[in-house]
Amino acid sequence: MYLRVMLIAGKVAVIAATSRLQAFSKCFARPYCRPNHVQTVPVPVPPHDVFISHRGPDTRRNLSGLLYDHLLRLGHRPFLDHRNMKAGDKLSEKIDTAMRDCKVGVVVFSPRFCESSYCLHELTLLIEYKKRVIPIFYNVKPSQLRVGDIYNGTCVTDQKELEIRFSRALEEAKNIVGLDFNSSRGYWSEFLQSASDAIIEQIGQSS
Repeated sequence: MYLRVMLIAGKVAVIAATSRLQAFSKCFARPYCRPNHVQTVPVPVPPHDVFISHRGPDTRRNLSGLLYDHLLRLGHRPFLDHRNMKAGDKLSEKIDTAMRDCKVGVVVFSPRFCESSYCLHELTLLIEYKKRVIPIFYNVKPSQLRVGDIYNGTCVTDQKELEIRFSRALEEAKNIVGLDFNSSRGYWSEFLQSASDAIIEQIGQSS
């Protein structure tokens, strides 16, 4: 009987000691913090208000690039392919979206503009999207621009249909009052200012 009482008393003492140890440990234990899962919400990018269509080798480093910089400094959102595209972007998707969402299309016609099917494609879409188009004739006269034989890997029938679309868009653009600039005689600063004023006016009218 005495032995049983002693065993019971020993168990009670062990339980009590264990409880005190657990309580003591809780006093120094770090509180468990559930990690914060911050969900990043992508910020919507406003659409470009001006799309600049150009033949890169002709005007990327002069008229088109300078006009882009000038509009950017004035607080506008121009689109110029090599300035707004990054590695991994889908070329046609990015450019078509910029054209569809823009308010004004600026088409910089240079002497070899019509040799590029990409340039003619951009011009055609701007016309077919019913955008406000401002043609700039850079070192070329409207009468010198014509669509030649464009081969893009399509069948002959599709190619002829493309040429008809391109020619129709080109003729419509040539009938729009535009701006002329001769780089050998013109003043760059004055032209960039007058071109920007015309573009901004058209942006205001399309709002």
